[in-house]
Amino acid sequence: MRCDLRPLLPLAAALLGVAVSPTAAAQSPAAPPTTSQPTASTPPVTPAPSEPGSGPGSEDSSVPVEPAPTAVPADAAEPAPTAEKPPEAPVPEPEPKPAKPAARGPHPHDPNSPPGLADGFHFGSYGRVIAGGDAGGRAGRNGDIVARGSRLDEANYAELELRREDYWKSTGAYTRIVATTAFANPIFHYNGQFAASLAIRNLYLEVRNAGVKGLSFWAGSRMYRGDDIYLLDFWPLDNLNTIGGGVGYTFKTGTELKFHAGLNQPTDPYYRQTILRPPAYNQFGAAEVAILDRQKLVSSLKLTHTWPIGDSAGIKGILYGELHYVPEGQREIESKVYENVPKDKGFVGGAQLSAFTGKRSTYVNLTARFASGLAAYGELNAPRQLRPDRLTTGAYEALITLSGNWERGPFGLLMGSYYRQFRNASRSLDWDDLNEGIVIVRPQVWFAKIAGVALEASYQAQQRGVATEAEPNLFKPVFAQMGRFGLIPFITPGGPGAFQRPHIRLIYLLTVRDAAARSFYPAEDVFARRGIDHFIGVGAEWWFGSTSYFR
Repeated sequence: MRCDLRPLLPLAAALLGVAVSPTAAAQSPAAPPTTSQPTASTPPVTPAPSEPGSGPGSEDSSVPVEPAPTAVPADAAEPAPTAEKPPEAPVPEPEPKPAKPAARGPHPHDPNSPPGLADGFHFGSYGRVIAGGDAGGRAGRNGDIVARGSRLDEANYAELELRREDYWKSTGAYTRIVATTAFANPIFHYNGQFAASLAIRNLYLEVRNAGVKGLSFWAGSRMYRGDDIYLLDFWPLDNLNTIGGGVGYTFKTGTELKFHAGLNQPTDPYYRQTILRPPAYNQFGAAEVAILDRQKLVSSLKLTHTWPIGDSAGIKGILYGELHYVPEGQREIESKVYENVPKDKGFVGGAQLSAFTGKRSTYVNLTARFASGLAAYGELNAPRQLRPDRLTTGAYEALITLSGNWERGPFGLLMGSYYRQFRNASRSLDWDDLNEGIVIVRPQVWFAKIAGVALEASYQAQQRGVATEAEPNLFKPVFAQMGRFGLIPFITPGGPGAFQRPHIRLIYLLTVRDAAARSFYPAEDVFARRGIDHFIGVGAEWWFGSTSYFR
């Protein structure tokens, strides 16, 4: 008499701590166990070959896919003792993901190289939020006397970037669509006003490897700039805000050439004048007519070459130029009386020399820049103090900067400096004519990777084109000086590094002004009355995934 032991299998499985279904018990004991066992009601699915950039195999198509075993229906009859397990259906191996062309800058270890492109939607952001004030409880404000000073007391600002990146297999081209919205002070939780100061900082389409590997085009509205001095929030060589388009080509030798041209029209009577006139056919009301309506053309050319040194270090050289041009026009000076406004132009010439190790963001940058004529006033400013013929000829700006970062072990040192000389087009000196400069350093040390403390010290000086009587009958230009000293303990969740963010920080900033610096403010201003000032605050700063800081 044959003894059937199948009813005892569930009891044995329970004693061994393993759950066995009747279907599994009916399978051949030689079948290997698997964690992806399909149920009886779900037939196994043979995976299709993965497409580039999509599907579960797109991340790493080299990982083998374990074939799923054939399911056995729950109501299947007990197989004969001599029946063999049917062979499993073969599973085709996923096709290997094709290699995409590299989408980085001339040298892959250059910390200022642009990030690689990737498929899909991506989000990036830069932001800083500060709550603080002086020792007397007054609201905090920027206390620098130079154009670019310490950023510890800068106003709140944030950028939100959304972009779409695609790789087009049929052409081998990449596209990047970028939209960046910026928010500036004030914010609702401070003044209670349900309003915001908004700006569109980026809104453009870029195409790379457009028919030829290394060739790129872009069109739209863009922050178009290179390397910055972080401590001064300053892009000294090239920093354009433009609406237009550009073309670039990256050579295999580590050379990159970029050309761009764009238009703008700052809100100023120098560019646009509107007059109310009677509408056509004696209609009621008045129509606005643009008597003067001219745009400024700004174009730039940039040549970059990187010489690699070793595995990660390198030297980078940049030659840079701009051309600014505004056409002639006509302006109404009194009713029905007009004057001609001449065309004008200007140019920029500059260079940068950089050295970097490719490790721990250690680098040094030296830049020199000279702007003449219309370009001396900047791309979004209207010129002032013109010559009698209403031209900007004779205006210039000369700029020299030195900046860098060094890190070793738990220590780091950030520094920045510049000297700037500006003269407007008028021959006599006035308030707008100046010489100024700053030297700023920030040594810092990190503790246990998550925290640190930084010290910041800066010396600022500025000489204006106005004279004061230093001695009886002896007049000299005003020369102002100021020192600032900061203490900044911070939390750095991402670990140590001068450019590692996000940060949460406490800020104490001491400012010492001399009498000349105080004279730059109205007599009732607290900065005019105080030789020593204190700023105390708490703040946060972050950046991630933003193309605005990689050019």
